[in-house]
Amino acid sequence: MKKNITAAIVLLFTAFAFNVSTSFAQCDTIANSCLKNLGRQFVSDGQNYRSLLLDEETAEFHATFYGGSTYRLAACSGTGDGNLIIKVYDKDRNLLFSNGDHKNASYWDFKFKGTMDCTIEANLDKNKAISSGCAVLLIGFKQ
Repeated sequence: MKKNITAAIVLLFTAFAFNVSTSFAQCDTIANSCLKNLGRQFVSDGQNYRSLLLDEETAEFHATFYGGSTYRLAACSGTGDGNLIIKVYDKDRNLLFSNGDHKNASYWDFKFKGTMDCTIEANLDKNKAISSGCAVLLIGFKQ
């Protein structure tokens, strides 16, 4: 009996580890493909904004944008563009931008007049066929 329980635990752990590594590999693939949306004129801020989303979960990321700089947000999930809805809020939770108002554009450029701390939320578009997946957000600044 003890052997069966030990074998079951090992099998369960192996399956979990495989799923986690597969999820990270999926995120790596999406992140590499999302880099094309930054273009040559934007340099990545070097951060990895990634989250595995299931059903109607929301990923939350925090970023500081410095005044006078132009930034590009690139949002990707799955193999095609337009699967991820991103919303940018200021520190008082005022909505500054939603790509949902722009056909889920996979990237958008911003210029901030002053330095601003923002919260960025990401959701899978429930009108698309994707019910789960890796959300990748890249932030770049103009050279």
